[in-house]
Amino acid sequence: MSVSERYRQAWESYWKETPDDPGEAIWDADPSLSAAPHTELLAPYADAPLPVLDLGCGNGTQTRYLATRFPRAIGVDLSWAAVEHARRADTARVAEFRQLSLTDADGVRELHDELGDAHVYMRAVIHQSDAGDRQPVAEAVATLVGARGRAFVVELTEASKTTLARLAESPGGPPAKLRRVFDHGLRPADAADVEVPELLATAGLEILAEGPTALAQTEQWPDGSRVELPARWFVVGRHRTKLG
Repeated sequence: MSVSERYRQAWESYWKETPDDPGEAIWDADPSLSAAPHTELLAPYADAPLPVLDLGCGNGTQTRYLATRFPRAIGVDLSWAAVEHARRADTARVAEFRQLSLTDADGVRELHDELGDAHVYMRAVIHQSDAGDRQPVAEAVATLVGARGRAFVVELTEASKTTLARLAESPGGPPAKLRRVFDHGLRPADAADVEVPELLATAGLEILAEGPTALAQTEQWPDGSRVELPARWFVVGRHRTKLG
């Protein structure tokens, strides 16, 4: 199965028109608000010596942080334009970046064959994937973690649609960063809440831990407070084993 051409082109055009400046993507939060606390949730379940894969890495902000916590960090994105963003931003060359569609089962298997089992960090990928691509994305996670790896998966909940609708109704219309998402045909919070755990289970992954959270955005409300979108996180793996 391959990702739809519409979906691929939507992401290519989005990243081509997004400036390199940090925070220009609405979800490009500082790692202190994203990958750092998420890594702390993953850590009790993760065999530290394994590499980590940042799936849907975008411009690589979180990947560069993950490189400080794991021996090797590889960012993977569907969009070549995103990968180019990420490589330009990684001036210290602390991480690696590759273009790959998670629906490309052969390509995913080849990556696992190269790296062996790995940990996975996947932030807000399933919820905005086309409906037919969501199960292959979950199966890609299962392939990449193998027997030893663990994955941290965090996805927007349906409640975030209400938050986004409020933001779109701001004085003057949607803020520029949100408008860019809509203009390129991207559909945030498109998956039902019950769908994500079902997809992970069907892929052969067990939920080792989970909980509610909120994903920090780089837009603000009129009162200056940070926009945060309701979400849920999952630590998953093939075996229900807690290390330490």
